[in-house]
Amino acid sequence: MMIRTLSTLECTKMLAANRTGHLACAKDGRPYVVCFNYAYADSHLYAFSLPGKKIDWMRANPLICAQVGEHTQGRGWRSVIVDGRYEELPDRIGHRVERDHAWSVLSKHTDWWEPGALKPVMPPVSDSLPHVFFRIHVEEVSGREATE
Repeated sequence: MMIRTLSTLECTKMLAANRTGHLACAKDGRPYVVCFNYAYADSHLYAFSLPGKKIDWMRANPLICAQVGEHTQGRGWRSVIVDGRYEELPDRIGHRVERDHAWSVLSKHTDWWEPGALKPVMPPVSDSLPHVFFRIHVEEVSGREATE
């Protein structure tokens, strides 16, 4: 195997080409990692979720790390790491433009609302669930690629 470092351009192209990654946050010295769907645009990862542990922890500590990976030929792989900052996009005056932009970026993808609109085992009780739109400002990006 040969390992090489990806350029910043290669990293951003990979972020733009993918939709699923792993999001890590921390609270009180404890890490928490979840799979999440996102859309990349203008140096941000845009996403949304129902309220829960992930949102609570990012509100308490907005510093996050995200990882996006893909398999290549044979045993090859590529992986990009994002260090960034969580920013909530509430549905109120002062954030409407950013929230509409997040909606626009996310809605370019088929089934963009899944799985962020669902909670495990609990059927929705109404159509007005309090979805949380957010973005991760990409402060630093790095990546590696392994080839045979």
